[in-house]
Amino acid sequence: MNAYRRLLALPGARSFVVSAAVGRLGNAMFGVAIVAMISGRTGSYGLAGAVSAVGLVVFAITAVIVGRLIDTHGQRTIALPLVAWGVAWSVATVLASVFSWPTWTLFVTYSLSAIVVEIGTMSRARWVHLAPDDQRHSAMALEQVADEISFVIGPALAAALATLLFPESGFILAVVLYATGTVLLMANRRTEPPARAEHVRQPSLAIAQPGIRVLAVCLFLVGVIFGSNEIVTIAVSKQFGHAGLAGIVLGTFALGSAIAALGFGSRTVRMPMRRVLLVSALVLVLMQAPILLARSVGVLAVLMFLAGLAAAPALVTSMNLTQQLIPVHQINEALSVVLTAMLVGVAAGSAVGGVVADHVAGAHAYLVPLVAGGLLALTAALGQRILAHPREGVASEYIETV
Repeated sequence: MNAYRRLLALPGARSFVVSAAVGRLGNAMFGVAIVAMISGRTGSYGLAGAVSAVGLVVFAITAVIVGRLIDTHGQRTIALPLVAWGVAWSVATVLASVFSWPTWTLFVTYSLSAIVVEIGTMSRARWVHLAPDDQRHSAMALEQVADEISFVIGPALAAALATLLFPESGFILAVVLYATGTVLLMANRRTEPPARAEHVRQPSLAIAQPGIRVLAVCLFLVGVIFGSNEIVTIAVSKQFGHAGLAGIVLGTFALGSAIAALGFGSRTVRMPMRRVLLVSALVLVLMQAPILLARSVGVLAVLMFLAGLAAAPALVTSMNLTQQLIPVHQINEALSVVLTAMLVGVAAGSAVGGVVADHVAGAHAYLVPLVAGGLLALTAALGQRILAHPREGVASEYIETV
C-alpha cells in the first residue's frame, strides 16, 4: 500500500480526501433516503420511485453544465452557491413531506434540490491537479474505493434511520453530510484546480471528443450492470427464500470491487489503458457468467464477490482514460459526462432488470448484466482506435509506475 501512502503524503491530500468522503457519503444516501421518506409518509412506493427518477433526470441534465461551469470559474465559485441552493430546496422537500403538501410540490422541490455539484468529480479533478502522472492511476483507484465504501454504508444508513426514527431522518442526514463535506472541501484552497476562464468562449464540448463518447457508452453499460445486479439480486434472493439477505449479497459485490480497486491501483500497469479497458471488460463477462448457475444465496454471495473483483479495474481504467483524453481545462466537464452516463445506466439497468426478474425464474435473470458486460467488451473493442487518439496537447499513452 506504499502507493497510497505516497498519495496521501502530497500537500493537502489528507484534508481534501476526508472532506470529500463526508460529502460523497451524503450523496450516496439521497437515492434511498428520498424513497424511504416518501414511501414512509405516503405508503406509495410508486410515488417515491417517480420522484426519485425525476430528480435523477434533472441531475443528469444539469451535471455536465455544472461541470463546465466549474472548469471555467473554479470549484469554490460554483460549489458554494449550489450548496446553499441545494440545502434550501432540500428543506422545502422535507417540509412538503412532513406537512403533506400537494404531491406536485415533492416533484418540484426534490428536482430543484438535485441541481448539485458532484463531489466525486471535484475530488478526481483535484487529484489530476495535485498528483504527478505516475500516481494518477493509484489516485483513480483510491477514488473508486471511496465510492464503493460510500455506496455500501450510505443507503443502509439512510434506510435504517428512516425506519428507526422518522421518515425524513435519513434525508436530513444526507443533506447535512453533503453540505458539510462540500463546504470543508471548498475550504481546502491548496488543492483546488485553477479556474480556466480563458477557455470560456471555446465552443467545443467534452462530449464532442470521440473518445469521451466511447467512454460514456462504456460507463453507461457498467451502470446497467450495477443497476440490474441490484434489482435482480433482490428478486432472486426472495425466490431463494432469503429476501432479507439481499443487502448482504450486494455488499459482497461492493466489497469485491473495493478490494480489487485497492490492489489494481497499487500495481504497475504497463499495458496501454485502452487495452486494459478491453481486458477488464472481457474478464468481467467471464466472472459474471457463472452467476447464472447459482441455486442458493450462499453460492450467489460468493459469485457476486468474484464478479465485484472484476468490476473495479474497468471503472478505474475508464477514469484514467477520461483524464488522459481531455485537456485539463475540461476535466470536470468530461468526468461529469462519463459519471452521469453511468448513473443513467444504473437507472436503465434497474428498470430492465426488474422487468426480466418478473418473467424469468431464478438466477437466469442475471442475463441482463451479462449481456451488458458483453456489450461493454464489444464497445471497448470497437473503440480501441478512437481511444488511442486523444486531443492535442494530451499524452496519448503513458505507463503508470507506482
